[in-house]
Amino acid sequence: MSQILVAEDEPLTRRTLVAALSQDGYTVSEAVDGTQAWHILQSPQAPSLAILDWMMPGLNGIELCQALRNSAGSQNTYLILLTSKGEHKDIVTGLEGGADDYMVKPFDSEELRARVRVGLRVVDLQRGLTRRVRELEQALVQIKQLQGLLPICCYCKKIRDDRNYWRLVDEYLSEHAAIKFSHAICPTCYKTELAPQLKALKSGVPPRA
Repeated sequence: MSQILVAEDEPLTRRTLVAALSQDGYTVSEAVDGTQAWHILQSPQAPSLAILDWMMPGLNGIELCQALRNSAGSQNTYLILLTSKGEHKDIVTGLEGGADDYMVKPFDSEELRARVRVGLRVVDLQRGLTRRVRELEQALVQIKQLQGLLPICCYCKKIRDDRNYWRLVDEYLSEHAAIKFSHAICPTCYKTELAPQLKALKSGVPPRA
């Protein structure tokens, strides 16, 4: 289950937030000011989503959003800004400051939980996209490895790899290009190699070397 951070200096509001989120089974971390929230969100096991009070000691909500957006490790954290400031200009300021969503106090618990679910879906999509990009980058690296000049033995047709080992062609390609081979016999080899052996076996005469 996803982890969520609640950063709120007012105890009653913080407990209400934690209770609402715990109903959906989330693991909830708590911070009483912006500085504590910053340290939690910079940890290796940082929550995927954070609910931040705008007016709190240390770093306020806007300052925390801006600091997180400038931090390489926290740019994908989904941030919901929670505040009593409900005017249009305040909402614009919050969103432009780096928040992904904005809720005004007093908040409705069901709406809050719905917005959290939306935020976590966005986080999952971002992670899936990042994973896909990484896979494509790895595939491009493998393709580039196959674009160079490969030494191949003119007799046995083995390929010399980058570690100076001679490898069978199918082994080399399977390792570098994620290709799987199904071995078969071409018509020419059947005629020149396999057919004489089958004929010899049927006649009882060993084939010529």
